Amino acid sequence: QVQLVESGGGLVQAGGSLRLSCAASGRLFSSHVMGWFRQAPGKAREFVSAIRWGSGRTYYLDSVKGRFTISRDQAKNTLYLQMENLKPEDAALYSCARASSYDTSPTAYYIWGPGTQVTVSS
Repeated sequence: QVQLVESGGGLVQAGGSLRLSCAASGRLFSSHVMGWFRQAPGKAREFVSAIRWGSGRTYYLDSVKGRFTISRDQAKNTLYLQMENLKPEDAALYSCARASSYDTSPTAYYIWGPGTQVTVSS
């Protein structure tokens, strides 16, 4: 059973950058899709970005395009999310998750990490 553990969250000023990591124990297959989601207090979990583990094709929420970059290191079984020009509205608990196919709905993802908190001060 694959387990996911996120790291890299923290407090950053608006305009700053953070790099999140998601380490996966167990094998990830080329057919898998890895995604990043975020959830702010009182709000629904929101799709941020996803990547096809095999091909590397990427997908983004419109509001993060040009600011966030998802990537993966297949040898290290690690997923990344580089976040630039962070805004206060980006503050949330960020979680990585695995799915069998690409989807923006969190219900399609069946393995989740506990999350890492991102706080953005204005």
